[in-house]
Amino acid sequence: MEVLYSSTRDSSKKVTASQAILKGLSDDGGLFVPDHIPSLECSMQELAGKSYQEVAYEVMKLFLTDFTQDELRGCINRAYDSKFDTEVIAPLVEAEGTYYLELFHGSTIAFKDMALSILPHLMITSAKKNHVENEIVILTATSGDTGKAALAGFAGVEGTKIIVFYPKNGVSPIQEKQMVTQKGDNTCVVGIHGNFDDAQTGVKALFNDKELAQKMAARGQQFSSANSINIGRLVPQVVYYVYSYAKLLEEGRIEDGEKINVVVPTGNFGNILAAFYAKNMGVPINKLICASNENKVLYDFFMTGKYDRNREFVLTSSPSMDILVSSNLERLIYRIAGEDAQKNANLMAALSQEGCYEITGQMKEQLADFYGNYADEKETAGRIKSMYKNTGYILDTHTAVASAVYQKYVAGTGDRTTTVIASTASPFKFTRNVMNAIDGKYDSMSDFELVDELSGIGNIAVPNAIEEIRTAPVVHNNVCDKTEMKEAVMRFLGIGS
Repeated sequence: MEVLYSSTRDSSKKVTASQAILKGLSDDGGLFVPDHIPSLECSMQELAGKSYQEVAYEVMKLFLTDFTQDELRGCINRAYDSKFDTEVIAPLVEAEGTYYLELFHGSTIAFKDMALSILPHLMITSAKKNHVENEIVILTATSGDTGKAALAGFAGVEGTKIIVFYPKNGVSPIQEKQMVTQKGDNTCVVGIHGNFDDAQTGVKALFNDKELAQKMAARGQQFSSANSINIGRLVPQVVYYVYSYAKLLEEGRIEDGEKINVVVPTGNFGNILAAFYAKNMGVPINKLICASNENKVLYDFFMTGKYDRNREFVLTSSPSMDILVSSNLERLIYRIAGEDAQKNANLMAALSQEGCYEITGQMKEQLADFYGNYADEKETAGRIKSMYKNTGYILDTHTAVASAVYQKYVAGTGDRTTTVIASTASPFKFTRNVMNAIDGKYDSMSDFELVDELSGIGNIAVPNAIEEIRTAPVVHNNVCDKTEMKEAVMRFLGIGS
């Protein structure tokens, strides 16, 4: 059955999957959502014996219904190949009776690789399907990981350019080095004086800038997005939740039909929304546990039904979650609003104008699948230390937030359901915070000395993504104020003011 997409703010206009992928963001500022969430056609028993690539096809074909079998299989096979350092793509590792779904085995050692390895192929295929001859300009804001994963995916891809904005002092040293050393004439990286929300707000404003769009069109260019707001990012993320259940079943860890819990460290809400979509496709998921750091806007939302970004922005050791405006939550709001686009648009207008909105009691009742909690900096560091001391397994800061929240969930509910925790980044991305959590004696070491020390104490090889940037020269020195983002874009694209 064909799946069409419409905006969360205007459900009257329908587009195909390829059109939604190309546009990224709807003209009205809304996000594209499927007109229904399709049910899996294969049983979990059938999926249990399949490779990651085969599971990806079985899931993605149901959402991307205007792609031919050859087109979709081609995209999948080009994405999930030797760029990943393990054939299984997303291994499940047991530690303390819980399963960590390692989503960091791609070329930039973070979960963003799972979707951004395939997005360029989906986008180029979409352009051909829709006879688009314009150059596609990817415009994205990053809180640390999306930027490098998108740069790696699009660098050198013919017919594209990519511009990434990041908060200059809001990412880890390793994350920044990964971005500013990126090669490729079609790439541009810009640090802004501001936080991630400033970068994301600026990018949305550029997408909605009609004058800029006209100037770009005259040059044969058009914007698209690699942020998690792009449906071409969200659909591939659904895959690994289906895959993790199938793997648990294949390994005899659960019985067919037995429910599992899923814990996701959450910033922009895309990763946990993908788990929600997997549940609605038929994966037996019980609770969706939303883990926040000290920027606990989502925890407060799940507790009260009020979303309020009017608060202090906290820089934490888990910077990819340092977010006060969780863009993908809009897709869930639209759903619990009964797919009432006007109702959702009103709530988003309130968020934009007043910085907050409150859902009705009836809408809040539909959030029963979710549990929200948060871990502060001390709890996050403590979890890294205790996990290493007890098992030798090393968590990155984001996964540690999720693990600490899961402990709170079990303590509060007594629920011992088999649980999968999304492990969203390699500890090598956040070496200083990880190593200081394990032992304060490491504080005087340089970042790359810490890399080698982590490798030694964890008995794990240093990933290629880190080795490559040890001595790589800085290619991108661009820094601007958050009010100067448009000028930075126009300079890179060669557009006169």
